[in-house]
Amino acid sequence: MKQLTRRSLSAIPVFFGITLLVFFMMNMAPATIADAAGAGEASSAAMRTALEAELGFDKPLPLRYLSWLGDLLRGDLGTSYRTGQSVSGMIAQRMGPSLLLTGTGVLAAVVLGVPLGILAAWKPGSGWKRLAGGLTLFSFSAPGFFLSLLSIDLFSVKLGWLPAAGMYSAGVSGSGSDLLRHLLLPAGVVCLGSLGNLIRQTQSALGEVLSEDYIRTARAKGLGEGAVVWKHGFRSALIPVLTTVLNHIPHFIGGSMVVERIFGWPGMGSLLFTSVNSRDYTVIMGVTVVVALAVLGMSLLMDLVYRLVDPAVTWGGVP
Repeated sequence: MKQLTRRSLSAIPVFFGITLLVFFMMNMAPATIADAAGAGEASSAAMRTALEAELGFDKPLPLRYLSWLGDLLRGDLGTSYRTGQSVSGMIAQRMGPSLLLTGTGVLAAVVLGVPLGILAAWKPGSGWKRLAGGLTLFSFSAPGFFLSLLSIDLFSVKLGWLPAAGMYSAGVSGSGSDLLRHLLLPAGVVCLGSLGNLIRQTQSALGEVLSEDYIRTARAKGLGEGAVVWKHGFRSALIPVLTTVLNHIPHFIGGSMVVERIFGWPGMGSLLFTSVNSRDYTVIMGVTVVVALAVLGMSLLMDLVYRLVDPAVTWGGVP
């Protein structure tokens, strides 16, 4: 309990450091929401100055950060400059679709990638190894935007099997089958993007374990291959695989910006993209807070899972 408390306390300055860095970098941009809304050439400098004063941009940058921080400590993420809505409400609306999309894609990658990695390490001269190698190469070499555009062109434009964008079809009252049809393409792209790393990490970790002396001893004692690979090999290789899986947790919260933008998926990634384009600083900071908490929470979760899998592992993941 003491170690957990210590780790949690050490994450506090890291969290505030992240928010401080993002806030100052964001405000170093050459334009503000006042310029974006400053409309065209007909807008006078006086009107833009009044808008900046109304939004608080006339105050020094450190005071603006302290003001935002004070609101955050009271549980208030502010109001969107662009829509006038509560940032908390906007994030809550977008988090569900991001969890659905990214969670489905990563879960599919785990279901496919871990068994493929195991088979590739277990049978290095088989077709499983070649299949795993081909998928890994494709996953690492094909960017998300390319996979998204390719899948839309093939499955939506040419074959007409699946919709190209959105979460539901227009005029459809949120049916499960319609949601599934819209989910397949973007979730497939997320799956392919995560698949290569899972296959590689599983194959590498298990391959190292299967070459250990105690594995050869287990085989010499007459244990079946299934027991050797699953009971002794994979259990010992589980920590690197868990690390790879758990590192995807922040993506569940933050979404996949490129995939969501191309497919018109109403998640956190598309919200962040729109907010950056419109200089909606309060929303950008709200998303930063949520993602930073997810990353730091994932770090604590990894330590807890490591200790459950292997009690010899100390806090910080080092034996």
